[in-house]
Amino acid sequence: MATEKYEPRKIGNSSLATFPVGLGCASLSGAYGPADEAASIALIHDAMDRGVTFFDTSDKYGNGHNEDLIARAVAGRRDAVIIATKFGNMAGKDGKIADGRPDHVAGYCDASLRRLKTDVIDLYFQHRIDPAVPIEDTVGAMARLVEQGKVRALGLCEASPATLQRAHAVHPISAIQSEYSILYRTEAEEVLTTARRLGISFVAYAPLGRGLLTGAVRPGTLDEKDTRLRHPRFTPENLPRNLELVQCLEKVAADHGCTAGQVSLAWLLAQGEDIIPIPGTKSPARLAENVDAAKIVLTSDEVTFLSNAIPPGAAAGLRYRAEHMKNMYV
Repeated sequence: MATEKYEPRKIGNSSLATFPVGLGCASLSGAYGPADEAASIALIHDAMDRGVTFFDTSDKYGNGHNEDLIARAVAGRRDAVIIATKFGNMAGKDGKIADGRPDHVAGYCDASLRRLKTDVIDLYFQHRIDPAVPIEDTVGAMARLVEQGKVRALGLCEASPATLQRAHAVHPISAIQSEYSILYRTEAEEVLTTARRLGISFVAYAPLGRGLLTGAVRPGTLDEKDTRLRHPRFTPENLPRNLELVQCLEKVAADHGCTAGQVSLAWLLAQGEDIIPIPGTKSPARLAENVDAAKIVLTSDEVTFLSNAIPPGAAAGLRYRAEHMKNMYV
């Protein structure tokens, strides 16, 4: 499969550089319903053939299954990809939100290395910030992994500007990963200001608002078991308002002969060369659509129109339930 050439996006202060659009792999291990393993591996192969180089996983996704899946999918092509994985998301297990205890970090890393069947993790994130452990202690332990050659670069997820700055003072942080889309911007853009001052890239997860920004979600279209129904922005009282916002994307998409989802990604890519969106999907057609979004160049007037039409805070409903929001932006 022939791929177009794109200027790679450098990942912070590291030696890593990537195709502008990555692949979030959580959905390949059941995050949004069952996934077929053979089809998932074929999807990753397809992504690589299309030029995608950044694959994002976590030891949390499928309790390690996702890392094992990626290892099998990139076998023989490991040097052509950037593997980003994460540790420490406890999601309430044993009453803990996150585990950032320094004496646990090396064990998490070694387990991920075994599952990924690799000698080094390209980009290693703390998946959630542990409020019970000073970030300096956690990052100090992560820095030792770099010194030992087990990890190439470090990242944090859902960190506040203050936490990011404290962490960076201990060891260079190459990337911050948080939710960022035209629908969710307020906290993301606050973090982005600090990240840019420190030379840190922004890896944007859920850049399509978990499918909301594609225009494919309509009232009644989600299966009752779809986990998105637990997200406030998909509730019956909030979804109609959010779909009104999507209409602005559809107007611009019509001018470009593309989809609302592609315009969403193009808007995000236009925010700066330091932003790397990682939309997730199980669909080959959606994968092709997301990759092709890198071809779409919005005019400055279009970017401004969309930014004003969907301003920060315009979305109805929180991005997570209230009890989970306290674990974000820590």
